[in-house]
Amino acid sequence: MHDVTRDMSAGQLVLLAERILAGDHAAETELCDCFAPRIYALLCARTRDREMSRDLLHDALIALIRALRQGQLRAPDKLAAFALGVARNTAQSYLRGGVRKREIPLAANTVPSPETLLESSERQQQVTDAIATLDPMDREILRLTLVDGHKPAAISALLGMSSDVVRQRKTRATRKVADYMKNLSARRSQIAGDPPHDQ
Repeated sequence: MHDVTRDMSAGQLVLLAERILAGDHAAETELCDCFAPRIYALLCARTRDREMSRDLLHDALIALIRALRQGQLRAPDKLAAFALGVARNTAQSYLRGGVRKREIPLAANTVPSPETLLESSERQQQVTDAIATLDPMDREILRLTLVDGHKPAAISALLGMSSDVVRQRKTRATRKVADYMKNLSARRSQIAGDPPHDQ
């Protein structure tokens, strides 16, 4: 099973967490595609029950998305460790009681079926494509922020602009990436839902 998280840079994972916090449902689906294989593997190892692990996978991803929506991830660069921590807690709750603790479904149906969750890395390429559409300066600000970990003050010194401008451009760039993904998702849904035209 392919582990998509190994294909994502630290910056892409940080951006993913920030998009979820900003309310981007497409990012939540990407999160599921990204972390499902590792979480499923951890659940299987802990419970030694593949079928139950499929059910627990769904619960763990709902719990993870809810935690990210609520801003419980204090360090976005630790998203992978945070996700696996949620998975461990899910497994431990099951093992402690011998009963699956069902998570209340999310308002937005962002967690696909377990079968769907265990596939697909296409969306990671879409994120890369979205970043490629940004203005070169905005891409550089994202890189310096998300990959290199620089603060706005350090970036302002490197690029010769004020810290406020750096923050504004970073926010704008993050929003553009989120909008790109939302629009792409909407276009695909529209195409999939269009009835055939009469000849």
